[in-house]
Amino acid sequence: MSHTPSFPFTRRNVLAAGAAFAAGALPLATLAQSGTVKFILPNATGSGVDAITRAAAPALSKALNANVVVDNQPGAGGVVGLQALARSAPDGNTLSVVSNNVVIFPSVLKSLPFDMPGDFTPIAVVGATPMVLVANPQKVAATNARDFFALLKSRPGEFNFGSGGNGTILHLAAELVLEAAGVKARHIPYKGVGPMVTDLMGGQIDFAVAALPSVQGQIKAGALRPIGMLTSQRTPAAPEVPTFAEQGLANFSVEAWFAVIGPKGMSAASVKKAHDAVVAAFNDPAVKDAMAKQGNSIHVSTPEQAHAAFRSELSKYAALVKKVGLEPQ
Repeated sequence: MSHTPSFPFTRRNVLAAGAAFAAGALPLATLAQSGTVKFILPNATGSGVDAITRAAAPALSKALNANVVVDNQPGAGGVVGLQALARSAPDGNTLSVVSNNVVIFPSVLKSLPFDMPGDFTPIAVVGATPMVLVANPQKVAATNARDFFALLKSRPGEFNFGSGGNGTILHLAAELVLEAAGVKARHIPYKGVGPMVTDLMGGQIDFAVAALPSVQGQIKAGALRPIGMLTSQRTPAAPEVPTFAEQGLANFSVEAWFAVIGPKGMSAASVKKAHDAVVAAFNDPAVKDAMAKQGNSIHVSTPEQAHAAFRSELSKYAALVKKVGLEPQ
């Protein structure tokens, strides 16, 4: 039961394009006449998207020849920040890095203050980040998937899990794990990943699915215990953590991707400049090293591929939401 995206681009093509763009990174014209490009993040600090954006910010600033400001605007699982982006001028001065939350919202929320993707300009699907199910070691005695599922089955209704908000990829991914294992737990949504991780360490919730970059430090410190990776294969960033697929959930994988988007109405020239900067930044050696340490895989799509991917992912996640029985709220 694989739920990985199937975007129409290859590592070879991306690396070839990246080398060409990186060679001309310094002369790229700035997007912002004012000298500042703001990245509105519909996520709280401490999230995987936040970690990715901040790691890439210096290289983006260099490629854009402009100051890059990261503006976290969490709330409603990401709707607040996305609404702010949709209302921004389409001059290339305001962009965003988003996760697949954006293509899940239309299936789990009864009403949205914007159309996805109609009110936005997809610029590039940048890559994917691994997700891991982590538990509070004082609340959950299990150290592997078999014992974890057995524990949930033996004490039905006693355990709860958190997420960054209703209908987010972290919420849906956890539901898919539980559905595949035939167990249940109570969902507790938060306004962001940071507060969720804080409560998980404090014992207010028992477990959660999180992007690996957002919990790497807590795992290494022993504050959180990894139960399984949701990737199809082990990640080099945490090779000691087995996948759920190798722990009994055959062919199971769920991947979180991230993309750069802008408001609708951006000119072709602005889209090209933004895309060129993204390619140059994510081919920067320092950024590539940071992405590898976080476990992220980078495969930068074209704007056209990003448009197609958003459309296909909307349909895919609608089917997954239906599969696990999430009711629109």
